[in-house]
Amino acid sequence: MSLIKNPIDLILNFDKYIGIIMQNYGSLAYLILFLIIFSETGLVLTPFLPGDSLLFIVGTFASQGILNVYALFIIITIAAILGDTVNYFIGNYFGEKVYSKSKFFKKEYLEKTKEFYKKYGNKTIFLARFIPIIRTFAPFVAGVGKMNYKNFLSYNIIGGITWVAIFIFSGYFFGTIPFVQENLTLIILFIIIISFIPPIVEYIKHKKKNSNIK
Repeated sequence: MSLIKNPIDLILNFDKYIGIIMQNYGSLAYLILFLIIFSETGLVLTPFLPGDSLLFIVGTFASQGILNVYALFIIITIAAILGDTVNYFIGNYFGEKVYSKSKFFKKEYLEKTKEFYKKYGNKTIFLARFIPIIRTFAPFVAGVGKMNYKNFLSYNIIGGITWVAIFIFSGYFFGTIPFVQENLTLIILFIIIISFIPPIVEYIKHKKKNSNIK
């Protein structure tokens, strides 16, 4: 098939091809989904890969019987948790080297990063799951800042399960509604905008707290 000959287009627009892949390759769709979500959460070089919208769309396919919603939930949750874990260890291992050798990063920035994750790391790891691009960089920075791994893992698991469940099951239960199908692009955009609200609220609270201290 031509779409397999163009893997970049396949990955970036997976939602357009999911039906075709299931018809022709069956369970290969689950593997591709695993790799996309793992890469989107686990590699700082691939923050452009689809995340929220992809989960919602595959949830709608599951509601049509094309995919198994429970298999999706398990496979993608594992991919999300493993991705963050790998990203954390990459940051943990290479972070000090990057800051010590790079002319663009100062040692003081690393210390500030460590201090930030000591104070706000738990919330950051959880909330970052719902923010495109930041979702990719948060675990890496947590590793750079030497965030306590047990704390990181706990919020990684909680965040991963919550993120995947919300978007997949939202697509599963609401994706077949005619209004949703006709306005899918707007709804996905709305979901992405809503995902920015929690961190914005946290930022405002933090700014108010600092201003009160002054």
